[in-house]
Amino acid sequence: MHSFLKKFSYLILILLFLTQCGLYKKTDARKVPVNAKDRVQKNLEEGRRIKFGNLGNPRSGEFEFATSNEMWRATIDILDFMPFDNADYGGGVIITDWYKADASNDSIKIMVQFLSNEIRADGLKVSVYKKVCPNENTINCKTQIDNTNKIGPELKLAILKKAAELKLITTEKEVEEYRKANKGKPRAMDVGKGER
Repeated sequence: MHSFLKKFSYLILILLFLTQCGLYKKTDARKVPVNAKDRVQKNLEEGRRIKFGNLGNPRSGEFEFATSNEMWRATIDILDFMPFDNADYGGGVIITDWYKADASNDSIKIMVQFLSNEIRADGLKVSVYKKVCPNENTINCKTQIDNTNKIGPELKLAILKKAAELKLITTEKEVEEYRKANKGKPRAMDVGKGER
């Protein structure tokens, strides 16, 4: 009985993991073609696919995912005027160093947390920290989250816009490459025509 409960618990944990990490998503059956070849064609044209790496490629051990993530690239592009204190792709966070924009003793630090790889407003959290120092001496400074500053929402909007632009460019390139690679080949819908 104890062995059965243990196996059942593991099964429940695995199912919870799969549903929480986004591997299982609900879809509208009316929008999905019935034929498997048609589904593959549609997904490739929309830029959606599953890649299992470059098996057999001598460079397959390289970690290149960060360069293909539009949210990450957009954040790097938008915040390139500030020095980074920490940029951890695996942890999903970018933290800038303290940045002083004017002659005052106040400076800001920006933290961007990636909650999702999808380009959406709730997939990104931008926090702005403010450090106020009474004089040039940095010993008696006060640090707090600056919720009144408009920098956070403006940065978030700029990152989302840039990420959407990058995603559009990437999708257009993938569709064009697919069309060039499959030029002259019969499409799944054309197979079997004229064989009656």
